[in-house]
Amino acid sequence: MEEMDKKKMARRAHCVVLAYPLQGHINPMLQFSKLLEHQGVRVTLVTTRFYYNNLKRIPPSIALETISDGFDQGGPTHDAEGHKAYIVRSREVGSASLAELLEKLGRSKDDHVGCVVYDAFFPWAQDVAKRFGIVGAVFLTQNMTVNSIYYHVHLGKLRVPLTEIEFSLPAMPKLQLQDMPSFLLTYVEHPYYLDFFVNQFSNIDKADWVLCNTFYELDKEVADWITKIWPKFRNIGPNIPSMFLDKHYKDDQDYGVEQFEDEECLEWLEGKPKESVVYVSFGSLAELGGEQMEEVAYGLKECSRYFLWVVRASEETKLPKDFEKKSEKGLVVTWCSQLRVLAHEAIGCFVTHCGWNSTLETLCLGVPTIAIPHWSDQTTNAKLMADVWKIGIRAPVDENKIVQRETLKHCIREVMENEEGKVLKNNVIRWKTLALRAVAEGGNSYKNIVQFAESFLQ
Repeated sequence: MEEMDKKKMARRAHCVVLAYPLQGHINPMLQFSKLLEHQGVRVTLVTTRFYYNNLKRIPPSIALETISDGFDQGGPTHDAEGHKAYIVRSREVGSASLAELLEKLGRSKDDHVGCVVYDAFFPWAQDVAKRFGIVGAVFLTQNMTVNSIYYHVHLGKLRVPLTEIEFSLPAMPKLQLQDMPSFLLTYVEHPYYLDFFVNQFSNIDKADWVLCNTFYELDKEVADWITKIWPKFRNIGPNIPSMFLDKHYKDDQDYGVEQFEDEECLEWLEGKPKESVVYVSFGSLAELGGEQMEEVAYGLKECSRYFLWVVRASEETKLPKDFEKKSEKGLVVTWCSQLRVLAHEAIGCFVTHCGWNSTLETLCLGVPTIAIPHWSDQTTNAKLMADVWKIGIRAPVDENKIVQRETLKHCIREVMENEEGKVLKNNVIRWKTLALRAVAEGGNSYKNIVQFAESFLQ
């Protein structure tokens, strides 16, 4: 599409992107918004009023609007009862608030809202889009193996509580009980969590498009299978800032939602030998028990490698009393720019909880992993990383589901010193190459984004 044609279309083609108010959901949807903008689409990113202040540096060309989710003084909680109340209330209040926003935006004479791209966690947004007679595109923030598992629960083909120990689902590797998303295993105690994730698919067959933050080569068997069911399914990832991927857009150097600036960890990394540092982060939500925190701490302290460990402020009290937060050997920080850290040549290994964004980031930056999954989709991601993509190893747990310090030390040696580590490194570099190819001009994800944008640039 010629640049002038894009600009003409941008005056009348307008996409509203509605993201769930968690950083792991906002990040990929904001990146997708940037890609739509490069295709000539005017984008309005929509978040909740409570989450608004977390969006500090989005591109000025992307408009930012808010809706009420009924919790303007606080976002979704993570306990089951609080989260259940949030979803019920946000469906009711959010639907009305999104409708008001679409009415307001529809008054503009310069363009028209042609599409609502909505997080799958807000399935009610599709009903609002249909009421306005505009395209509704659901955005899946987890990978297609995980999505397919939940979809089979939705169809009634995978029943909980699970009674088998091995599962064979279409177009997927055989999965053991420990590989399934955790909410299938805790259904009896907390049925609501699984119901919430399965509800993503309650009206997905009515969506005009089904978009997923992954790329074709990563799970092509599942993608081919699901495309027969959802013909408008498209991979549009990995949604990673351009300067850490294809380097096509020089100003796209971060997600734009980071809440802090912290150069300490990058300064500490300078001068460390190439691939000599173990980077450890368990994400923005996982809460480690005191025993697990202690085992990780001493495992890192006693291993033969430097380490950089991100421990959220709310988790710091679980560190052993005699554990130094800063030394020649290691550094503990409450936050860092994970992309910039993973891109640093001193990093040789990533000890990760296997959240999907972290998984894509380590894959795109070519860093092998040690998987210590916590909950949700992380157990399935760990299975894929270790046994299918072969970019890392899954740390074994004891009878109390704790990764012991000796186990962690052994895993670090395997990845950073032994022959297996070289194989893992070669594998992750191969996947990095395929990810770059997918987003480059002419790549599968690139072509899907162009096709999607042009479908309502009419």
